[in-house]
Amino acid sequence: MAQIVVRYWAGAQAAAGTPTEQLNGLTVGDVVAAATHQHPELRPVFALAALLMNGSRVDAEDPLVDGATLEVLPPFAGG
Repeated sequence: MAQIVVRYWAGAQAAAGTPTEQLNGLTVGDVVAAATHQHPELRPVFALAALLMNGSRVDAEDPLVDGATLEVLPPFAGG
Protein backbone atom coordinates (compact mmCIF):
# COMPACT_ATOMS: atom_id res chain seq x y z
CA MET A 1 0.00 0.00 0.00
CA ALA A 2 1.34 3.41 -0.97
CA GLN A 3 1.15 6.57 1.10
CA ILE A 4 0.80 9.76 -0.91
CA VAL A 5 0.15 13.45 -0.41
CA VAL A 6 -3.06 14.77 -1.93
CA ARG A 7 -2.91 18.46 -2.84
CA TYR A 8 -6.24 20.19 -3.38
CA TRP A 9 -6.52 23.30 -5.56
CA ALA A 10 -9.21 26.00 -5.77
CA GLY A 11 -12.73 24.58 -5.24
CA ALA A 12 -11.28 21.21 -4.24
CA GLN A 13 -9.44 22.87 -1.36
CA ALA A 14 -12.63 24.61 -0.25
CA ALA A 15 -14.58 21.33 -0.38
CA ALA A 16 -11.90 19.38 1.51
CA GLY A 17 -11.31 22.13 4.05
CA THR A 18 -7.55 21.63 3.79
CA PRO A 19 -4.85 22.29 1.18
CA THR A 20 -3.19 18.87 1.60
CA GLU A 21 -3.53 15.56 3.37
CA GLN A 22 -1.86 12.16 3.39
CA LEU A 23 -3.86 9.14 2.22
CA ASN A 24 -3.11 5.49 1.51
CA GLY A 25 -4.18 3.12 -1.22
CA LEU A 26 -3.16 0.90 -4.09
CA THR A 27 -4.75 2.92 -6.91
CA VAL A 28 -5.81 6.49 -7.62
CA GLY A 29 -9.41 5.27 -7.23
CA ASP A 30 -8.64 4.10 -3.68
CA VAL A 31 -7.48 7.59 -2.77
CA VAL A 32 -10.50 9.22 -4.41
CA ALA A 33 -12.78 6.89 -2.42
CA ALA A 34 -10.94 7.64 0.84
CA ALA A 35 -11.03 11.38 0.23
CA THR A 36 -14.74 11.42 -0.59
CA HIS A 37 -15.44 9.26 2.47
CA GLN A 38 -13.67 11.82 4.68
CA HIS A 39 -14.98 14.85 2.77
CA PRO A 40 -18.34 14.11 1.06
CA GLU A 41 -18.32 17.63 -0.40
CA LEU A 42 -15.54 16.46 -2.75
CA ARG A 43 -17.81 14.05 -4.65
CA PRO A 44 -18.94 16.62 -7.29
CA VAL A 45 -15.41 18.03 -7.50
CA PHE A 46 -13.88 14.65 -8.35
CA ALA A 47 -16.53 14.17 -11.05
CA LEU A 48 -15.01 17.10 -12.99
CA ALA A 49 -11.44 17.40 -11.72
CA ALA A 50 -8.22 16.51 -13.49
CA LEU A 51 -5.91 14.32 -11.40
CA LEU A 52 -2.14 14.61 -11.74
CA MET A 53 0.36 12.32 -10.01
CA ASN A 54 3.84 13.83 -9.95
CA GLY A 55 2.79 16.08 -12.84
CA SER A 56 1.29 13.40 -15.12
CA ARG A 57 -2.42 12.90 -15.75
CA VAL A 58 -3.81 9.74 -14.12
CA ASP A 59 -7.10 7.82 -13.99
CA ALA A 60 -8.80 5.85 -11.21
CA GLU A 61 -7.26 2.51 -12.21
CA ASP A 62 -3.66 3.78 -12.22
CA PRO A 63 -1.45 2.43 -9.42
CA LEU A 64 -0.13 4.80 -6.78
CA VAL A 65 3.57 5.51 -6.37
CA ASP A 66 4.66 5.59 -2.72
CA GLY A 67 5.58 9.13 -1.70
CA ALA A 68 3.93 10.69 -4.77
CA THR A 69 1.84 13.84 -4.83
CA LEU A 70 -1.64 13.61 -6.31
CA GLU A 71 -3.01 16.99 -7.34
CA VAL A 72 -6.74 17.57 -7.63
CA LEU A 73 -7.39 20.30 -10.18
CA PRO A 74 -11.02 21.32 -10.63
CA PRO A 75 -11.93 23.15 -13.86
CA PHE A 76 -10.67 26.73 -13.87
CA ALA A 77 -12.40 29.68 -15.47
CA GLY A 78 -11.06 33.07 -16.25
CA GLY A 79 -9.19 34.95 -18.83
